[in-house]
Amino acid sequence: MTQRIQVLTRYFFRRLVFSFSGLIYMILALAFWAVLFPPTQQTPDIAYYVIVIGAFGAAISFLSTLSIASRANEAENYPVIVRLPGRIEYLTAVLVSALLFTLILQLLVALLALFRGPVLTTGRFLELPPLWLSVNITFATLALHATDFVTAGWSRVNIYGILAILLFGQSNSAPASNWLAGQMANLSRFFNAHGWPSIAQYASRAATWFATRGPDSLREFFGVVFWPFRAMSEGSLVGRFQPVQALAPAVLLLYASILFLLAADFFANKDLDFTE
Repeated sequence: MTQRIQVLTRYFFRRLVFSFSGLIYMILALAFWAVLFPPTQQTPDIAYYVIVIGAFGAAISFLSTLSIASRANEAENYPVIVRLPGRIEYLTAVLVSALLFTLILQLLVALLALFRGPVLTTGRFLELPPLWLSVNITFATLALHATDFVTAGWSRVNIYGILAILLFGQSNSAPASNWLAGQMANLSRFFNAHGWPSIAQYASRAATWFATRGPDSLREFFGVVFWPFRAMSEGSLVGRFQPVQALAPAVLLLYASILFLLAADFFANKDLDFTE
C-alpha cells in the first residue's frame, strides 16, 4: 500500500511541477516574496514572517490540491484507479503530492525571506513546523471537498455553506443580536398584552441579555470553529504560546482528519465521473 501511494504521489507531483499551473505557482511564489518581503527592505519582525508565510502556505495548499485533483479526475487515469485495492490510496496520493508541492514552495519563500529578514531563534524555529504544517494540511483537505473529484451530491454545498454561515454569523454578531433583542422585546409586549406576565418577564430578560451580552456571546459561538487560527495568530504576535494556545495545531489536525475521512467516504462510495 505504501509503495503504491509513493508511486502515485511522484506521478501527480511531476504532473503538477512540469505543467503550466506549476509554473504559475512558482512565479507567484517569487512574486509573493518580492512584494511582501522586498530584498531592499528589512522584514519588520518575526511575527510578520510567521503569519504571512503561513498564509501563503494555506493558499498554495488549497490551489495545488485543486490542480492535482482535477488532473487525477481525468479519464486517462481510469486504468490506474480500477486496479487499486481501494480508492483511499488514490485520494491519499493526491493529498500528499499537493502537500509536498506546497512545502517546497513554502520553504523556498521562507528561505528567501530570511535575506535581510528576522533572526530565527531556536525556539521560534521549532514553532514553525507545527504551525505551518497543520494549516497546510487543513486547507488541503478542505480543498478536496471543493473538487468534482470528491464531491458527492450536495456535500460541497453543505460543507462550504456551514463555513459561510459561521463566518457571516461571526462578522455580523452585533446586528443579529440587536435583531433578536428586538424580537424578544416584541414577544414580551405581546405576552403582557394577553395577560401572561410570567412569560413576558422571561422574554424581557432575554431581550436585555441579547442587547447587552449577546454580541460577544454570539461572536464566540460562531467563531469557536476558527479558534485555532486566532490562537496561533495571537501566539505568534506575542512571541510565546499559552498552554491552551499550544493545542491549536492539534485541533487543526483534528479538523483535517475529519475532513479527510469525509472525503474518503464520499470518494469511495460515489460513481466516478471522469473528465476527458
